[in-house]
Parts: sequence; structure tokens; C-alpha cells
Amino acid sequence: MTLVEQLVHWAEHRIQEQVFRPGMRMPSVRQLATDRGVSRSTVVEAYERLVVRGHLQARRGSGFFVREPTASPAKRARTATVRTQTIDMGWLIRNMQSGIPADMSPGFGYLPPALCGGDLIKAGLRSVAATSGMQLSHAALAQGYAPLREQITRKLAEIEIAATPAQVLTTSGATQAIDLIVRKYLRPGDSVIVGNPAWSAQLGTLSMMGINLISLPYTQQGPDVQALADLAATCKPKMLILNTVLHNPTSTVLSSAAAYQILRIAEAHDMIIVEDDIYADFLPAGVPAARLASLDQLKRVIYLGSFSKMLVPNIRVGFLATTADIAESLGNQKLLTSLATPEINERIVYRALTEGSYRKHCQRVQSALDELREPVFKRMESLGMKAFCRPQAGYQGWFDAGVDTIQLAALALEAGYLLAPGALFSPMQTPSTWLRMNIATSQNPEMLIWLDKTLVKLRQRGSDC
Repeated sequence: MTLVEQLVHWAEHRIQEQVFRPGMRMPSVRQLATDRGVSRSTVVEAYERLVVRGHLQARRGSGFFVREPTASPAKRARTATVRTQTIDMGWLIRNMQSGIPADMSPGFGYLPPALCGGDLIKAGLRSVAATSGMQLSHAALAQGYAPLREQITRKLAEIEIAATPAQVLTTSGATQAIDLIVRKYLRPGDSVIVGNPAWSAQLGTLSMMGINLISLPYTQQGPDVQALADLAATCKPKMLILNTVLHNPTSTVLSSAAAYQILRIAEAHDMIIVEDDIYADFLPAGVPAARLASLDQLKRVIYLGSFSKMLVPNIRVGFLATTADIAESLGNQKLLTSLATPEINERIVYRALTEGSYRKHCQRVQSALDELREPVFKRMESLGMKAFCRPQAGYQGWFDAGVDTIQLAALALEAGYLLAPGALFSPMQTPSTWLRMNIATSQNPEMLIWLDKTLVKLRQRGSDC
């Protein structure tokens, strides 16, 4: 640590140990500099950092004083979760940001810190920090960092999607991509076919815009193609939004036969297809999977990808691939609504992609999840929960708990745990006994004991009624 960091650490430790008590005046800058053998400027900077962190209060002409302690982050997070009891389409994403630890969050939608690409981010930050100021001072391009877009086209080529950089638009994750597409093509009252189940935040975005959501049921093999044909003929939808590979929440993978049929149905009824493939990097090489965009070559299909799931949640770097004309139009729309996505984040991802570390990270995560999957599924089944299917990859499982999972999730939140109830994955938020579980965050022994006891109580209560 630097001298400043050492001094901050020293002061924080003594404040925590009550050596420096609330209201006490800290040693003067001159005295502490002499006692610690550092310069006055070092002490001033350390004191300023302690002020910013909420440990000290600066009083003009009097010096620095220890503040009264505030609630700990864990206590603040607990208070926040207790307040957030209305379980709507935004409930899960709000509580994923509330500070509940990953190992207490089976409903968490990302990898836990131990599996995230934190080291890749740190290395990317160092690389960006070494970039000259002139290169970073220009305004970012609305279409995205050009070298990253070029690298994305190489990544698309690996799954047989031919595209040029002009056909790629970077976004703040797939959520912004959906928002841009919906704003361009749809109006309130228009009909869109979505999966049932499907990702709750995506459903929430569409609902807020007044879109009429049409439910497409899922089977263990993926979307029900015959149901899609019937819905397309009767409901006249303008768009179909599908999560094709490692579907959230069932983790099913689209087959080639189903993909061909879906494209034929879309062409017959003139539907735009939005293919959400944000879990692509969780699928190991060699596992068969069909992409609608690879069969269609971006004529009718708008393809979405993201790096946030495999890296860390706060690196919001995603992209869409489409025709050059549509990419340009969506880029202009992005420019008017949010200017550009942060180029620094895009440079960090580019660095990871081009230096080989991202591919190695993906392989490490895939191997770790392969080891976890079967033990976690067996543990959930021992609790009386039935799996929708046995996924080939990824970190999500879809389980029938046999009880109202909205009630279960509310009880879990009171106990400090975060679950993902099935109703949130329904376009109409209909009551559900299904539950999405993250296999990488579902191993906490205390949480499993609580879940077992609570399921028994709720099932007993249901049988008594």
C-alpha cells in the first residue's frame, strides 16, 4: 500500500477498535505527520479520504473529528430488502442490486464473485490506464469502439454468422439493445410473442411500453413450435423475441429442426425475430446448438450478444448484429437517447478478447459449472423439487417447488435470502410453483436448511387446506 493507504488503514482500524471514539478530535496534521514519519500532505490526503468514507468530519478551523457510526453495509442492505416487498417484474433485478451476498442468493442472475472475470477487468483497466490521454479524450462513437466491433465479427464467424463491423452496434448490455429495437419497430398495442417462461426484466421493459405480450410455451426441447405456428396465425404479431441458447430460465437449447421451422413461420407471417444469445459463451465447444441468425444471415433476425454475464455485472457491454442500414438507424437512435456507450468499458472487453484471456476464462467457468450442476440438481430434488430438464451447460435450473413461489420468495427475503419466483418469468405474472435456481449460488448450507424447512411448512400448510 502507499503511505496514504497505510495511514487510512491505520486510522480505520483504530476507529473500529474504538481507540478513536465518536466525537473525538483526531491528532493534528502536524502532530500525526511527526508521529508517523510522513509528510503533512500525506496526512491531509489520508484525512480527506477518511472524510469521504464517512469516518471523519472536517470542521473549519478546528480539525478533524470522528463521526458517529452509521449502519453497516450489511444492515443497510437488510433494511433495503425488507422495504422491497412488492413482487413485480422489477422486484428481482432491484433485489439483485440490494447487497444480498451471492451465496445467499439462489435467485441471482449472474456468476458469483469467485467465478467472475475480475482479474480480466483489472488487467484491462491497467491496459486502458496505460493508453495516452489523447486517445481517451475524444468523444466515443455511437456505433461503438471500432476495434471491438471488428473483433465481434470474428466471434460471430465462429458460429457461422457473417457480418461486417458496420453491421454491429455496441450497447449497454442486451437490455439497451431490446429497448432500441422495440422503440424502432413497435408501438403501444402491438403484439409480440415472448417465451413463457422468459426473463422478467425483458418482459417488464415490453410491458412498460404498452406492448401486448403473447405467451409461447416451452417444452424440454425448447419453444413449442406448433404453438408458435398457431399463435402467429391467430394473433398477427409483429415480432418474436427468443432466448435460443441456454434459455433463461429453463436452460434449453434450440435444435436445428426447430430453428428451421421457426424461420419458416416468421417468414410466412412477416415477423421480425430478435434472437437473444447472451449465454452463448457458457456453451462448451462441441455441444450442438442452432442459431437463427446463422441460418438467416441477419436478413430477418436481429442477433443480440453480451459479455456482462461471463465477466462481471457492472461491465455493461453488449451488442446487436443486423443489416448495416438497421445498425446505422439504431445507432442514430442510441445517439439521441444515450449518446454512446462508455468506450473505456469496451476497451477493457476488447483487451480480454484479443489477448486470449477471455477464452480461457470461459473454459474455466464452463468446467466449474459442469462440476457443480449434477450435485446441485440432486440436492434440489432431495428437497422435493422437480427439474424441468437436465441442462447441458450454463448455471440456471428451473424447478417445480410444489408451492406458491411468490410466497416462498417473500419469506426468503425476510430471512435474508433472494429467490427468483416463477411468476416473474410469466408474461402475465400468473401464480406459479416454479423457481429459477442459480447452481453457482445455491450451496450455502444454512440457506439449504432454511429452504428445506420452509418448503415442508408450506407444503404441509397447503395439504391442511
